[in-house]
Amino acid sequence: MRRVLFLFLDGVGLGLDDPQVNPLAAAALPTLSALFDGCSLTASTGRFSHGNAHLIPTDAHLGVPGRPQSATGQTAILTGVNAPARLGEHYGPRPDQRVRDILDEAGIFARLHAAGHATAYVNAYPQGYFDAVKRGKRLLSAVPYAAKGGGLQLRTWKEMVAQQALSANFTGQGWRTKLGYPDVPLYSPQEAGAQFWHLAQPVHFAFFEHWQTDFLGHYRNLRGAVEDFERIDGFLAGLLDVMDWQETLLIIASDHGNVEDCTIRKHTENQALTVLVGGRAEAYAQRVHRLDNFADIVTDFLDETDEIGRH
Repeated sequence: MRRVLFLFLDGVGLGLDDPQVNPLAAAALPTLSALFDGCSLTASTGRFSHGNAHLIPTDAHLGVPGRPQSATGQTAILTGVNAPARLGEHYGPRPDQRVRDILDEAGIFARLHAAGHATAYVNAYPQGYFDAVKRGKRLLSAVPYAAKGGGLQLRTWKEMVAQQALSANFTGQGWRTKLGYPDVPLYSPQEAGAQFWHLAQPVHFAFFEHWQTDFLGHYRNLRGAVEDFERIDGFLAGLLDVMDWQETLLIIASDHGNVEDCTIRKHTENQALTVLVGGRAEAYAQRVHRLDNFADIVTDFLDETDEIGRH
């Protein structure tokens, strides 16, 4: 079965090849290094392909000056609509009504559902998150808003305990130590990657969101970001070890730069990180230039019929 896996990394751009500044230049990333023949995920590498893996510097400005922001950038990814141009500005972090209108109009989860493709948003949220939303103390960010618009229920601690969801930080450790859920399972990063593949089995499109990269960038936490990217690399090792490369398109993408420059707290104006992996990825990688290219690529990959008429 054709399947798209989308790993969203918040706030990751392609920056300097300087380990004192950029955690992507400092971290030990054996999985990503092997994918790209030893080339670093930095601006100096540029657009680069090696085998079935493709590194793509991606325009996050979309023709609008200023520092790209989360709400409009994520909405461009999730809809294929140039949200910054529609609003006349980069906006974030969470969607206002203008941005929610775009997500309602063209959200990828709803589009795929209407086309008969099953979808999953595998992140779990603690009860405190739902309580804050209900009290009006917290707005849904773009991804959970789009997922709900596509008919999905956000996963909770119950799905975490039942091994039917993942923690945004991969391991689940924070759910035990910080959120008070002692019964949630613990995963190594590699086990979490394999679990993502397992959770994707019933569906055509599975989305997983990792936001800690943006958080660490805002706090200029270079050491923490290095450790986080090493967990991401482990997650990818576990995923790629079990993934069906021929029938799967793995998209790793971000909405704007941030963590690649730990000397500042603000978002950067660097091009955003995109990686495509899969036996059929090359033709789709050639179509990625901007954040608003992804939604059509997802739908086209799932709708394309192969040579013997199967999907």
